[in-house]
Amino acid sequence: MSRQLVALGLALASLGLPSPADARTQATSAPGLEELTFDEAISRAISRNPSVAEAAQAILRADAFLGQAKAVFLPYAYGSVGTTVLDTAVAFNDSIVQPRTQTAFSATASYSVLAPARWAAKNQAADRVQTARVAAEETRRQVGVAAAQAYLAVVLAQRQLEVTVRNRDTARALEDYARTRYEAGQGSRLNHVRSVQQLASSEALIQGAELALRRTQEALGVAVFADSPVDARGEPALPPAILPPNDAWLAQRADVRLFTSELDAAERVVSDSWKSWLPTGTASFTPRYVTPAGLFEPSKRWRALFQLEIPLFDGTLGADKRVRIAERETARLRLDARRNEARSELRAAQEAVRRNEQIVTSIRQAAESAGEALRITEIAYRAGATTNIEVVQAQQAARNAEIEAALAEDRLRQARLDLLVALGQFP
Repeated sequence: MSRQLVALGLALASLGLPSPADARTQATSAPGLEELTFDEAISRAISRNPSVAEAAQAILRADAFLGQAKAVFLPYAYGSVGTTVLDTAVAFNDSIVQPRTQTAFSATASYSVLAPARWAAKNQAADRVQTARVAAEETRRQVGVAAAQAYLAVVLAQRQLEVTVRNRDTARALEDYARTRYEAGQGSRLNHVRSVQQLASSEALIQGAELALRRTQEALGVAVFADSPVDARGEPALPPAILPPNDAWLAQRADVRLFTSELDAAERVVSDSWKSWLPTGTASFTPRYVTPAGLFEPSKRWRALFQLEIPLFDGTLGADKRVRIAERETARLRLDARRNEARSELRAAQEAVRRNEQIVTSIRQAAESAGEALRITEIAYRAGATTNIEVVQAQQAARNAEIEAALAEDRLRQARLDLLVALGQFP
């Protein structure tokens, strides 16, 4: 019995398979491929994405509209020069009433001393600037989440490739052992053929895993706007989610703040509708200089004007108010729907994190048991205590268990990311 244990121990030591860390290095290494950490990928995606640049331009455009609206508080001034040429001078009793050529210089400065509707438009333009800024934050959030998901997809593909590489190396070692025994006349051709078939299948799985990894690397490269595929450098260290005691977390979500800003802006527009019925007043001053002077027109004069306009009837004002009320109610409904969706996303994310933590714990135990069963089966096969049928079955079970563990860990990372996004704490 002791001799059999010694033989089994020697067989295990002679297996010569690479460690998981070595397999991961071999599986994910790609010469010349740029690698980014999780934080680097998110930062680059946000800084290079055209949608973020467009959102920044939207802020500048809204700020320009605000500058136009603020012009109501500034005076308006302009000047004019005109020359009049007649066919002949106009005379009366040997006095020149209108010279044949006369040049007039004038300037006008006006100021809106009463403009309630335009004053309200200034505040409405300020609301649009605030909405554009929040919309830019929402755009950055969406870009960051998309880049994070692309990064997690690369990490999952790396893990799956790592599993297939380890299984391929195991199949190769068993094929070498079966061939050596067959050539020495100690093993059967059936065992050797089975080991060759298992090795070929493992090689095919590696090709598929490498293709899947390259596709995810291409997707990550697109997400960060690189001109080539980008690889992930390590698993992301997501910060723990901070669960608030009340609904204050809603204010941290950019999408909720965007809909809130839109509702506030629509509410202001409705509340300012009555100002369109108020009078508007304008004061202006115009100095004028004419050369040469005429009989009835002195060379220098000025005019001051105060004008007050009172709207008596405008059929469009009532319709405009109804349109604004409809837009406000639409914004209110959209905000309520977004809040309900946000609460649902939070509950779902919390439940997903809790469930996936339990799933990962169970599947890790299953993967460890499957790996131990594979090692025992391999030792028994080398000792001649079993056939390679059991080895192939154990390999398949171990590979499936490790893939399931990789998928479960990826789902847990995704659930934690979703929880941070639901709480407005990412990116």
